[in-house]
Amino acid sequence: MWYLILGYDKEGALDARKAARPEHLARLEALRAAGRLLVAGPCPAIDAEDPGPAGFSGSCVIAEFDSLAAARAWADADPYVAAGVYARTDVRPFRRVLP
Repeated sequence: MWYLILGYDKEGALDARKAARPEHLARLEALRAAGRLLVAGPCPAIDAEDPGPAGFSGSCVIAEFDSLAAARAWADADPYVAAGVYARTDVRPFRRVLP
């Protein structure tokens, strides 16, 4: 089943985000290579493709896991969590309709 993972950045987390990004992307690439990633990306903190020093307000990942518990465990092991980027993460089932 698909799961929506929303990570919400802490205020002032941009430097920690940049430092943890390579490990974070490697985990996403592994999901993509396994055919389990629908979409992933950050949410700019301002209305701009490149928010510069304003940074990001969080991230969105929609990926396939065996269960909600497995999706939660994957989210909890994210390098952004370990680096203190996220204030919290929400994980919930996602039903793909389109495309």
